[in-house]
Amino acid sequence: MADSAHIWANDILARCDELASLSESPSELTRTFLTLEHARANELVAGWMVAAGMTPQLDGAGNIVGRYDGTVPDAPALMLASHLDTVRNAGKYDGMLGVVTAIACIDRLNRDGLRLTCPIEVIGFVNEEGTRFGATLTGSRAVAGTFNIADLEARDASGVTMRDAYTAFGLDPDKVASAAHTDKDIAAYMELHIEQGPVLERENLAVGIVTAISGATRMRVELLGLAGHAGTVPMGQRRDALAGAAEIIAYVEKRCSGTPGLVGTVGWIEASPGAVNVVPGGCAFSLDIRAETDRVRTAAVENITAEIAQICARRGLALTFVPLHDAPSSLCSENLMLELENACAHEGFPTMRLPSGAGHDAMALAAICEIGMLFIRCTKGISHNPAEAVLAEDVEAGARVLYHFIREFNYAR
Repeated sequence: MADSAHIWANDILARCDELASLSESPSELTRTFLTLEHARANELVAGWMVAAGMTPQLDGAGNIVGRYDGTVPDAPALMLASHLDTVRNAGKYDGMLGVVTAIACIDRLNRDGLRLTCPIEVIGFVNEEGTRFGATLTGSRAVAGTFNIADLEARDASGVTMRDAYTAFGLDPDKVASAAHTDKDIAAYMELHIEQGPVLERENLAVGIVTAISGATRMRVELLGLAGHAGTVPMGQRRDALAGAAEIIAYVEKRCSGTPGLVGTVGWIEASPGAVNVVPGGCAFSLDIRAETDRVRTAAVENITAEIAQICARRGLALTFVPLHDAPSSLCSENLMLELENACAHEGFPTMRLPSGAGHDAMALAAICEIGMLFIRCTKGISHNPAEAVLAEDVEAGARVLYHFIREFNYAR
């Protein structure tokens, strides 16, 4: 497809570049929650919303919300959203592409003089990533009415609480809950996002339809054996905690291979005392298990923890599990998946269904409405990285599919 045919993509990508220029660091893209750069991003997006015919406002959580009225007063809204915050040293498209593409679609509706029966809300969510305070999905949880007020006491690396940061930002921390919607306010939620994985590229597809956002179980596993001299303790008499961890990691890989949608990761490990000539007496590592369905994830966690216990008993290692996180799977609406497939077919794009192993704001909205997600292929599946990249023709495809979905959306159906 020639550049001249990128009717949507050229403007969308240019706006992603503009947002990427709003960074806390001159050498990398970092934009965290309740910072000056957060405020500037909201201001920039609000200007685009006005130009697209929307009425923008800042809600109590700090989200920027643009509303495009429908023809039926008080009808539930179609919500189109993603996030504007980033990880540290981020790419330009994670989150931002979804917000900018949604605005482009509303702009097209406005220029064509079209309105749905129901209103449309486009939201740039805050703090999906949790980079500054650790707590995640702040903006989307506030909109879903599930914001955890205890998160206001979370502190950043400088000791500033989220509560104080809200005040400095010009918002009342005790009014975050005012952003809440109910199940009567939202007809459906749709989020366009880069895949953040390699599946669509492997299948040579521009777009994919998400079936579910995988649930996740995370824990810290601590093994305690006995440190000893590397040259004098016979192999058969060792209580080597690191060797035990190695056997466990190999089992995690084996157990999580071959089951569609199931993944297991040990992303961090530390052995002690950490000397070249000492048998490791202690070892701690992280364990992250994710799956499209809770049934598959729960079964894997049960199998893995039981195997860990057996390995430790056989090796003479004491064992401690420290739970860190447990979140259920968020299933996407079959109706919305079918409507996305119809939009893809209408626009001439083949597609596939696939789960999302990464978390998204859609997880929070699943508490009060049907959710749907449209993935766009990203180069080599790289994300949370300055090398994050998309093809203009894929952005074009995603925008056209999303626009057709919006035009054909019927909240009563």
